[in-house]
Amino acid sequence: MAHRKTSAPKRGSLGVRPRKRASEFIPTVRSWPSIDTSNPTPLGFLGYKVGMTHAIVIDDRPGSPTEGREIFVPVTIVETPSMIPIALRLYGVNSRGGLGVIGDIWIEPPKELEIWRRILTYRPTRGIDDKISNIKGNIELVKRVGLVLASNVKEVGGLSKKAPDIIEVCIGGGNMSERLNYAVNLLGKHLMVDQVFQMGQFVDIISITKGKGFQGVVKRFGVKELPKWHKHRKGSRRIGSRGPTIGALSEVPQPGQMGFHRRTDYNKRVLMIGENGYTITPAGGFPHYGIVKSKWVMLWGSIPGTPKRPVVLRWPIRPPKWKPSTAPQVVYINLESKIAG
Repeated sequence: MAHRKTSAPKRGSLGVRPRKRASEFIPTVRSWPSIDTSNPTPLGFLGYKVGMTHAIVIDDRPGSPTEGREIFVPVTIVETPSMIPIALRLYGVNSRGGLGVIGDIWIEPPKELEIWRRILTYRPTRGIDDKISNIKGNIELVKRVGLVLASNVKEVGGLSKKAPDIIEVCIGGGNMSERLNYAVNLLGKHLMVDQVFQMGQFVDIISITKGKGFQGVVKRFGVKELPKWHKHRKGSRRIGSRGPTIGALSEVPQPGQMGFHRRTDYNKRVLMIGENGYTITPAGGFPHYGIVKSKWVMLWGSIPGTPKRPVVLRWPIRPPKWKPSTAPQVVYINLESKIAG
């Protein structure tokens, strides 16, 4: 008589529990890397996923079997309009030994931003010069310098909304005084993506995945479907037993929400950064998006989310040992129509 196996691989990772819907449409960056650059620079930027195409590049990865040869790579286009810093946020050590906000400075934003559409009770800080002077005199209390950035969505070709999206980014590089001076000088000015990232470097993508609703265990965890023809009158697309329901956290696959989760995609390489969106827009525009009109970033591979979804680009928090000095040469970009006729 056949014997059923006594062990099976665990279904699903406990590192992504709980598998529930994301609480925010724009993901918040939970941790920032430490970089050793001499000049201060923002460590993040906001963009909007456009779509995918493919390109042919010359492989420059050392030790690759195709090094120096032309290879086919899938690429993702992210439109990155200019961002305007509207606030300076400073962190210090709180009573519990962690980081806590010790001061905020909000400026009068440009009228083109229409910040009132996002923050109805927006109030600029009074006496900004005095507060900045006080902060510089107590710079030893500052442990982190951050900027609150608002995206200029009117520059985006595939969006119809007017309310800006707001994120907070950390300033890295240099010492604390240089970071503070850099952030103060940047308030109210336009920040471009090429001031944050360079072509060829690696970035992390933080986004909300495509939502799939309430799903069963077969689709959600890849559980094998039970045979329909033998002793399974209660259904085949289910697990055999949930196990004990009292005690520790259950590791048994169960149905529930699938998709629309906050996820981080590590070490995506920047192939190109361009200004003219028509150079990479296919005939008829990108499906579900349209025409790219502002600055854009081309990434190697795919990223989470649907078209038009905001994504956060961050400096890599666990970069690979290989640090490319330049971007690989892009020989060809596919611009054929992606809309079925």
